[in-house]
Amino acid sequence: MSRAAVDFGRFVRTARQAGALVVQPRMGFGGPAEMRAGLTATRNAAATTAGTITLDSYTRVGDLRAVEAALRDGADLNGYPIVSHPDAVTGRVLAGLVGDDFPVQVRHGSANPVDIFRALLRVGLSATEGGPVSYCLPYGRTPLETSVRNWDRACEILCRARESGVEPHLETFGGCMLGQLCPPGLLVAISLLEALFFHRHGLRDLSVSYAQQTNAAQDQEAVLALRRLCAEFLPDTRWHVVIYTYMGMYPASREGAYQLLGQAAELAVATGSERLIVKTEAEASRIPTIAENVAALEYAAGAARRARPILISGDFAEDSQVYAEARTLVEAVLNLHDDMGKALLIAFRRGFLDIPYCVHPDNMGRTRSYIDQRGRLRWGNIGLLPLRDVVDTSYAHALSSAELLRSLSYVRRKFDEGGSADPISAQGVHR
Repeated sequence: MSRAAVDFGRFVRTARQAGALVVQPRMGFGGPAEMRAGLTATRNAAATTAGTITLDSYTRVGDLRAVEAALRDGADLNGYPIVSHPDAVTGRVLAGLVGDDFPVQVRHGSANPVDIFRALLRVGLSATEGGPVSYCLPYGRTPLETSVRNWDRACEILCRARESGVEPHLETFGGCMLGQLCPPGLLVAISLLEALFFHRHGLRDLSVSYAQQTNAAQDQEAVLALRRLCAEFLPDTRWHVVIYTYMGMYPASREGAYQLLGQAAELAVATGSERLIVKTEAEASRIPTIAENVAALEYAAGAARRARPILISGDFAEDSQVYAEARTLVEAVLNLHDDMGKALLIAFRRGFLDIPYCVHPDNMGRTRSYIDQRGRLRWGNIGLLPLRDVVDTSYAHALSSAELLRSLSYVRRKFDEGGSADPISAQGVHR
């Protein structure tokens, strides 16, 4: 590695001790000059920030020839090609910016991050994210077994950051599956299961993700359940929770976009979460500018300073519905095999894990969800999920195609129309 790596997890813990929420963009640019400008602006924002280098879609799928052609022809890339740019170039992007007061995380979206992890370590970075499930099923047709094997190797490589005297940091993307319409119990379970996968590969500084969904109260319940489960299943691990501002169809109005972002910041503070991934007013239509990213970071930081945590007990939450569902799923998967990767593969083959509306060949595709009258995500069909003892299966609802489309736009309509979006379904179907 070209320089001593910065301890991402320690930075987040220090910010938490100081009472600050770490806010972070999803920023990535193909050109080194623009990437450096983005990192500089993020560092200089009036907020406690972590930097992001988001990679391009060609690098994500390993199509490095396409990256080389784009660089040769001067074509725009939708992210930074860290594998293809010379290490010296990336070193100049980072020089004088990265330090103990400003860590940088590499975000990538790849089911095969081996070369990406090697590249980030070479330039002195040690923080990244993803997962064998969450960066496989939603993003293409890579077999899940191949993704698990790739992530086995990638985790081994990331552990080499310890050679520089720093603990590497890995964030699970499991709490963001498909971005929307996935009931929180399953999101929490996959987030924790990927964290356990990382843990069993020797990583001891982790973050677990949860993406803001359709109902603020249900989201609080979910994040508190996630915190409780991490305390129970990862007692020897340093971990923190990262909240993602809503990942689905974003409000098109400036007012709606900022209102939704503000609620994400409030969710983070209310639940004791340590970090927030922001979205901008431009999300509905285009890639945001550097200035729009900075505005979102500063707005979220202000909303966080005004928010108040909720009073919770030492074990984070009572036995909520989300906690019951998530713990049942996690225990069912852990009982399948001692090897975490094999357990995940068996779970998807048997339908013990099954993502609603996910069309990947390795996803059974029997589960369905819907948004109820209160805006909460509920199971319409649990398929073969081992939840019959914790979910009322006598109440089911099958979405029509029209209802599904309206569900996908529910949050956009709610915030663009001043909270007046109507529920998707009235009563469901009793069986």
